[in-house]
Amino acid sequence: MLNALTGNRRLARTSKTPGRTQMINCFSVASGGRLVDLPGYGFARVAKSTAAGWQRQVDRYFAERANLAAVVLVMDIRHPFEPLDRALIDWARLAHMRLHVLLNKADKLGRGRQREALARAATALAGDGLSVQLFSATSGLGRAELVARLRGWLGAEAD
Repeated sequence: MLNALTGNRRLARTSKTPGRTQMINCFSVASGGRLVDLPGYGFARVAKSTAAGWQRQVDRYFAERANLAAVVLVMDIRHPFEPLDRALIDWARLAHMRLHVLLNKADKLGRGRQREALARAATALAGDGLSVQLFSATSGLGRAELVARLRGWLGAEAD
């Protein structure tokens, strides 16, 4: 997703195996600010102790980042609102943090099922400044919308 967003295929290392992001990775953006990739989300098949360590690291990151402008939660459109997703959404609501959900891999569904998934997610996220959109790192669907949102959050002017 980061590579698709930035148009730089070499920015973030990728793997077909979930769970390869095992540390907090920061990427500076030209307009100022940083994009941060956090470990522990998705379908990583790792030991429970490893996952718990990642969760502590992520929890500490969120608790100590006074300059955190917003959070983008990437969910697989076919498996939305997993327990960790719900926990992050609940935290964002309690912290009054801007949260934008990407329903990634939208290219895996037809347009009708995409619209249905988007409508269900929008209903689940209604209120509290939370938002959602369709996204596909493969096809580029939603890239321009996400770039505009991030630039707005970072106070940068659009091209």
